[in-house]
Amino acid sequence: MSVRGFTTASTVTRDRLALALAPALTPDGPVASPSFFHGFATEPQVLARGLLSLADITATRYFKYTPTTQRDPVLTAHGDRLRAEVFSACNSVYARLDLLGSGLDGGDVSHGTTNVDIGMATRRALASVGRGELFHLDVGRHGLNVATPSATATERPVEMPDRWVHALGNVAEMHRRLARAFTLDRAAARTLLTSVPAATAAASAGWLTPTAAGFRIAPRRTTGAVHVHGLHRLSAVKRLLPHVTGISVYGPADGEPGTTAFEIDLPHARLLLGITKEAWRGFSGEGSLLSALARPEVSEHAALVSALLAFEPVIDVERLRLESGLTTAEVESGLAVLAASGRVGWDVHANAHFHRELPDDPDRVTRDNPRVGAARRLVEQHLVERGSEPGEWRVHAGTRAEPVTYTVRRADGGSLCNCTWRLSGARDRGPCKHELAVQILMVETQ
Repeated sequence: MSVRGFTTASTVTRDRLALALAPALTPDGPVASPSFFHGFATEPQVLARGLLSLADITATRYFKYTPTTQRDPVLTAHGDRLRAEVFSACNSVYARLDLLGSGLDGGDVSHGTTNVDIGMATRRALASVGRGELFHLDVGRHGLNVATPSATATERPVEMPDRWVHALGNVAEMHRRLARAFTLDRAAARTLLTSVPAATAAASAGWLTPTAAGFRIAPRRTTGAVHVHGLHRLSAVKRLLPHVTGISVYGPADGEPGTTAFEIDLPHARLLLGITKEAWRGFSGEGSLLSALARPEVSEHAALVSALLAFEPVIDVERLRLESGLTTAEVESGLAVLAASGRVGWDVHANAHFHRELPDDPDRVTRDNPRVGAARRLVEQHLVERGSEPGEWRVHAGTRAEPVTYTVRRADGGSLCNCTWRLSGARDRGPCKHELAVQILMVETQ
């Protein structure tokens, strides 16, 4: 677990909720008492219920339902919006609430990233927010202050789960591969959310299919349909049902079953929910970034790109290319490394990366992606060689006592290895270390 300490404890008084923030990273460096925003929410219940939905998600294990005590979203200020992000306790759901500039009144949004805690006293305070009452935010020196009647309470400091960083990188890459399949209007969107089973329900699968009347869940794939496994993982959004104005559904571009995302439209805000291919799979276990991380000099590219980022809500890759002197592919590889460190996300709405700053750890890429390190060692030890057939490679692995040679063949724009791990059904969890070793050697010998 990586721990980020707080400057003050959270408190709830009779007329104000103060949620403490950790020291933040900003464009000007670390700030012990950051100031992100102070002003009013133009849609108080949307913000309050949105935060409650995030708290529900991060406190729930959807696979074999189990409630937990974790409720700590990552908060990023981009200058024109505030973003709060969480993962479910089982890591199979990613949720992000984007509060747009139009949802904030009376102050300027600054820049920075921090993590916060939403405990039981905080939940009670947010749940008491009425639709028409003033709802004041003060995100800064004394934490996230929200003016709302509540009882007195003190929140404990929080820890940000280390696996969240790895999962943030996989989410960025997996959501980057999604395409908008269809959009539901207000009536259809609310009907869909009303039909979502409770969080305690067993996971079921089907094809979410657009129809003239809205949608239906079909047993077989049809044009424009998106496969969904575990629709119960959207249950936390029911809190926002009265405010929902539409839903955009995103699925893999090839139409096959995979990661799915639901973008819920709200007044002056958006809530994105990304769910894994199956309810038992967590984002932290996906290997979506491995091929990009295995490229040579990616660390140098990442360091250069990182120096040019400034909490952009939409990262301009062309600007980074011009200012860095790198090629587009090199900029993208640098962004992949930053994504693996949790410092870059992907916004399906803008179809672009965005910047969130977390503490830098140069060894994280190797530590969190052991297949990359193992592949580099295979290349360094000259254990990879061309095979007798075109597009075929031999990778010598195993031990001195029990040497094993695996065959990697290039096929359909990718590769296929005959190792046990690959043949056991892990074809959609990223390449194995033998395939990565071949990719590294191919780039180095070009």
